[in-house]
Amino acid sequence: MIFNLFKKKSATDKLQEKYEKLMAESHHLSKTNRIESDKKYAEAQDILRQMDAADTK
Repeated sequence: MIFNLFKKKSATDKLQEKYEKLMAESHHLSKTNRIESDKKYAEAQDILRQMDAADTK
């Protein structure tokens, strides 16, 4: 468990974290600003496509 602190993250792990962050922001913004929420959701979908492309390689 402690060794995970020193383990370098793979590109897929970094994209996964970015995707989760964007989805959380999108959900939060959906309550106040639908247009900005949709933009964050679109960004998250782009990240998801990148993750899928990386998995197929």
